Amino acid sequence: MIPFLTLVYIANIFVAGWISITSLFFPKIAQTVVFENTVQFSETIQLVGALWFAIFLLSVLGLFFPEKMVLVLLFQLVYKSTWLLVVAMPALMSGQDFPKSMALFFVIWVLVLPLVIPWSEIFG
Repeated sequence: MIPFLTLVYIANIFVAGWISITSLFFPKIAQTVVFENTVQFSETIQLVGALWFAIFLLSVLGLFFPEKMVLVLLFQLVYKSTWLLVVAMPALMSGQDFPKSMALFFVIWVLVLPLVIPWSEIFG
């Protein structure tokens, strides 16, 4: 189980790291690349960047303490699932724009995380 956790933390480091740096320091680029021009430019992009930067930092710690940092994965499962159900699904069904690449990544993550989260560590 731990090698899979390590892979998840590494993926988080690359993805959340790139998104967070782009969103925090180059928000106009993030508006285009990360959010696919589906949101208006505002400081909210940097707020989201700060969230992903926290996930990035906690995932770095997860490389050294994989089971102790597993709550960051549970947090991701909850917020990504919520975003998919509350934002992406209604937008898809009504033909509105939404960041499709982000949604695809979220779907993959929501499918993978329940398989790698050591549930006994959280609820045991």
